Amino acid sequence: MPFPHASEALSRFTVLDLTRVRSGPTCVRQLADWGANVVKIDALTEDAGGEQPGGPRRGSDFQNLHRNKRAMTLNLKDERGLAVFKRLAAKADVVVENFRPDVKKKLGIDYESLAAINPRIVYGSISGFGQDGPYHKRPGFDQIAQGMGGLMSITGAPGEGPMRVGIPVADLTAGLFCAMGILTALLEREVSGKGQWVQTSLLQAQIFMLDFQAARWLMEKEVAKQAGNNHPTSIPTGVFKTSDGYINIATTGGRIWERCAQAIGAPELYAHPDYATAPARSKNRDALNAEIAKRTVTKSTETWVRELNEAGVPCGPIYAIDQMFEDAQVRHLGIAQDVPNDEGRHIRLVGQPVTLSRTPSKMVARPPEFGEQTDEVLKEFGFDAGEIASLRETRVI
Repeated sequence: MPFPHASEALSRFTVLDLTRVRSGPTCVRQLADWGANVVKIDALTEDAGGEQPGGPRRGSDFQNLHRNKRAMTLNLKDERGLAVFKRLAAKADVVVENFRPDVKKKLGIDYESLAAINPRIVYGSISGFGQDGPYHKRPGFDQIAQGMGGLMSITGAPGEGPMRVGIPVADLTAGLFCAMGILTALLEREVSGKGQWVQTSLLQAQIFMLDFQAARWLMEKEVAKQAGNNHPTSIPTGVFKTSDGYINIATTGGRIWERCAQAIGAPELYAHPDYATAPARSKNRDALNAEIAKRTVTKSTETWVRELNEAGVPCGPIYAIDQMFEDAQVRHLGIAQDVPNDEGRHIRLVGQPVTLSRTPSKMVARPPEFGEQTDEVLKEFGFDAGEIASLRETRVI
């Protein structure tokens, strides 16, 4: 039975996945979820029993990163294994890796080596700090990138020291940007007929994600600082205590601030000179937040969310993750999706946050077991039964 594609959108492309841990698998997950024929290359040095970088193979993290793929084993440190990989690469469209920059050259699977046998190959690389430069040999980790990329200096409450974000944002965004670069290169290949090398790094991705905070320095020489739950420029925007929890309120201009003041029963705050203009509200933000908090604590979260939204003031609850998945809108969007599997295992994962009307993304295949489709994949790439048997006997696969 042919391997099911998660979508028809990228079903014409074949991807060889050499990635590990998070940033690389995040990139390849995008391609797999949109239907690419992804072959995950499991190194024979990995623990076939299940322990992987990032947790057990059947653990939630691994399952979430590697759905909609197939897997084969291959010993890339063996000359025969390298020859097998090059036969695969000769027919593939994309290779994705997140080795340290020097490792792929030593293995002989760098872009130049593969482009020599397949000029149409699109080769995606994710590193910690870039493929060259003074730090290129350093191992890259998300928290290091968050710190060096400036994010931890603007996250957290003022005076409490740097704070990491609660998700591996540098890993995730580097993976997403690499996937975007690969898709861009595939589009360009339709014109030129040539592949190219797509590169990004955790550090570059994290700096890009600073967005307006980075632009404030580059254009205005203003160094952003920690603002806690306050928005750095739109005041009042932040977290406010209710009678049974907390809410977020967001105002983005004078008109919404006027509606907010009316909705919380404090029109005098809008008329107060200390809060009448955006610069004044910014200067007096602590006092203004305290005045708002006096009012919000008198009603429940549910009541304020309803009343403020009805008044045209952006407001929402602050959920724990279990509460979030029970929210009516989240359930309506259907982003939590079941993954079919013959074993009857419960596998429910986060689907794609983008919908396409004709070629949607679906969960069609559970994450593969260690090297599960080795023979199947090799046959599709033209290896005969004798070759496969020989490779297995010599521990190449």
